[in-house]
Amino acid sequence: MNQIPLASSAGTRKGDMIYRTLGRTGEQVSAIGMGGYHIGHHGLSEDDSVRLVRTAIDGGITFMDNSWDYNEGESEARMGKALKDGYRQKAFLMTKIDGRTKEMAAQQIETCLKRLQTDHIDLLQHHEIIRFDDPDRIFAEGGAMEAVLAAKKAGKIRYIGFTGHKDPHIHLYTLRVAADYDFHFDTVQMPLNVMDAHYRSFGQMVLPELVKREIGVLGMKSMGDGVILKSRVVSPMECLHYALSLPTSVVITGIDKPEILDQALEAAKTFKLMGRDQIAQLLSKTKEVAMAGKYELFKTSSHFDSTAKHPDWLGGDTPAVQRLAPSA
Repeated sequence: MNQIPLASSAGTRKGDMIYRTLGRTGEQVSAIGMGGYHIGHHGLSEDDSVRLVRTAIDGGITFMDNSWDYNEGESEARMGKALKDGYRQKAFLMTKIDGRTKEMAAQQIETCLKRLQTDHIDLLQHHEIIRFDDPDRIFAEGGAMEAVLAAKKAGKIRYIGFTGHKDPHIHLYTLRVAADYDFHFDTVQMPLNVMDAHYRSFGQMVLPELVKREIGVLGMKSMGDGVILKSRVVSPMECLHYALSLPTSVVITGIDKPEILDQALEAAKTFKLMGRDQIAQLLSKTKEVAMAGKYELFKTSSHFDSTAKHPDWLGGDTPAVQRLAPSA
């Protein structure tokens, strides 16, 4: 098994925030990213969401995460309102689409642009690549990548990536399929946390490949949507500092109230690269509870698989996929 690579540099510090280069793109982005899902929670008012986003940007967080399907579009709509009044120019805006067909992907891209109230998205990612047929569908003739590349050519998006949380083998397969089509992803988003190292590890299997290919690494689920904290063996700050010590361009974290935003900003302010010995000591604390994936439910359950619950978001089969299907 590969050793998990560590960051060679903490990044460039400006004020209390750290900035890192996003893969080959050359873009400088905040090492802490603001998760888009939580700002659309029904328990959070629109005004509170707008205030949180703007306070995050004022605090140095430039990387904004979102998705077409978050909270039935409410997350994107609120982000769009928050990025008015000059804030759009300060943000690196990322969102994701679920569509696997050209038609569905094109529709979702236009919806994202409208909700986000912008003429371009800095980074668009194929969302929830959690099945082995997902990359084949995306790259097939009539697949989503045709719509994404058309949008890029039209200036509607700047960079292209993919996300997934289920299995590192699917990420590796997606990279192989992309190579077959002579395509280089700008970013890849995946779970990177203190328990991942012990079970179906993205850090051991995928991270070395991304570093080698100079693909921007977007870490997510540093606390497993809070589930990892229930193990009571690690603190939120340890979770964030661990993910920041990996060669991540951005560690995306969910923020739904001012105290959690303060925690994220404090993580950047106090961050120092952890060495191998520190990493080993931290991982030894999580080994026993992490072995069966109990605290990484996104790997071991369908709880986080939104496209499995809503297959209509993917669109119909592409022609290539239909040809592969067994005849009736």
